[in-house]
Amino acid sequence: MENEDFNINNEQPDPDKRIAPRISPTAAAYLGLISVFIFYQFGGSLLTLLILGTDIKNADVMAVRLLTTAGQILFILLPALIFAKTIYEDVTEILRVKTPAISHMVLFSIGLVLLSVILQSYLYIQNYVIIKLAEVYPFVEQAKSVLDKFDKLVEESYSNLLTYNSAFEAVLIVIVVAIIPAVCEESFFRGYVQSSFGFKLKPFKAALLTGIFFGIYHFNPYQVLPLIVLGVYFGFAAYKTNSIFVPMFLHFLNNFLAVLMSFTLGKEEISTPVTVSFNDFQISAFTFIGFLIPFILILYFTNRLISKSNLSVVESNNTDSD
Repeated sequence: MENEDFNINNEQPDPDKRIAPRISPTAAAYLGLISVFIFYQFGGSLLTLLILGTDIKNADVMAVRLLTTAGQILFILLPALIFAKTIYEDVTEILRVKTPAISHMVLFSIGLVLLSVILQSYLYIQNYVIIKLAEVYPFVEQAKSVLDKFDKLVEESYSNLLTYNSAFEAVLIVIVVAIIPAVCEESFFRGYVQSSFGFKLKPFKAALLTGIFFGIYHFNPYQVLPLIVLGVYFGFAAYKTNSIFVPMFLHFLNNFLAVLMSFTLGKEEISTPVTVSFNDFQISAFTFIGFLIPFILILYFTNRLISKSNLSVVESNNTDSD
């Protein structure tokens, strides 16, 4: 059962024989990616302009939240369901609609908490290096200036979404920022796209490619690599458990923790660090290494546990058939 491991060398494409795609699965994946990009970026922008006008910055925050939710459902989740039904017919199989084991959910959640600390430490290391390079190379300084402006726009939009004045608003923020994106984005990326790539690519490559698009689609310049890593981790969880509910929960947990930190510690705690001292760099480097080791161990343990569990199921089925 070597092919149960998430391994670049041993893994083989694992298409579900019960699903007969009407077009090339790879073409189906790219069709979905291109369509959702157009729908969400341009369709969502058009919808926002029609309802809120051009003064988005001063628009009613409640209306922005509702439009954000509508955009996720109409331009990400709905296309995923339509493409899955049209191209594969069996939506539940292609989207991995299957109840996961609680133990698997817990192990992946522990891994996510460790990974979150690692990625936050990486951001400090990355930005320290960028700042130092910008002090030496003018072209890096120019690129950094452009990225800083774009990053500020992204953070301002999130800051408005995370502002609350009542318990009702706080609950609504959790729904808009944590629950809705988890359901919509995971159904599309780890459900439709990764499953489509998985027909022709090895599981690792399918998860990696899906994770790359996941990171790029968020349009967050400084956090693109951490987002890609998160996407690959979600893809690993989806493949190993064959359940979309695991990456959905992980996605929710990741966003919920960010919202919780914003509520309790302030919005600056979840924003990209603008200035990083050498002391911050050292602490981040030690934290990165210190949490990377237990993360690798929990990843290895989770992988082996699920592989053995899957092997037991196969052996049990073979015994029953005999």
